[in-house]
Amino acid sequence: MTTEAVRMRDGPPVTSLVTRAVSGDRQAWDALVERYIPLVWSICRQHQLDNDDARDVSQAVWLQLASQLRTLDDPAALAGWLSAVTGRECDRIRCAAPRPHGREYVPDPANLPGRPIDRAEQELLTAERHAVLREAFAHLPPRCQRLIAMLIQDPPVPDAEISARLGIPARSIRRECHGCLEMLRRYPGIATLIDAKVRHRKQGTWAAVAPL
Repeated sequence: MTTEAVRMRDGPPVTSLVTRAVSGDRQAWDALVERYIPLVWSICRQHQLDNDDARDVSQAVWLQLASQLRTLDDPAALAGWLSAVTGRECDRIRCAAPRPHGREYVPDPANLPGRPIDRAEQELLTAERHAVLREAFAHLPPRCQRLIAMLIQDPPVPDAEISARLGIPARSIRRECHGCLEMLRRYPGIATLIDAKVRHRKQGTWAAVAPL
């Protein structure tokens, strides 16, 4: 796992950082930039931009984010938004660059729209999903937290032990777990990720959100 993915996994969810940055929290904005600037630069490298062009792209991307932060449709999917904007800015820079006489520019298939994201981007997106999931889990009632934690243990905790420890009739364990998972899905950050995934599927495009 990359250093950036570890930082994201252990840091606050992007939804929290965006909310704080919108309200004028400079530290939250700096945290967003620090978290995602490696993603922006990795895309610039994929487009084979030199350092000067990459800096221009990075500046343009962060200016766009600053101007659109309040109106982002899916703050939890910020990594996907940044990937798309960075890709467009890289294409703009490459198209504006002088071309060698007598040669036509042939786009690299790896940089065409719709390409699969590379491993570093996937790690960032997965880490972001995990951060949102941890935040949602922390907001569940303690009883739900204990129930889910016991159900996902390896090896599984027997129903009889769960019943004895939590005071839940064995026949009601699965029904109560279903209710806890529904609360988890309704948490704003999780709901946003699910909505983004459904919307991308309807549009027939690749979804920049890992499966929930």
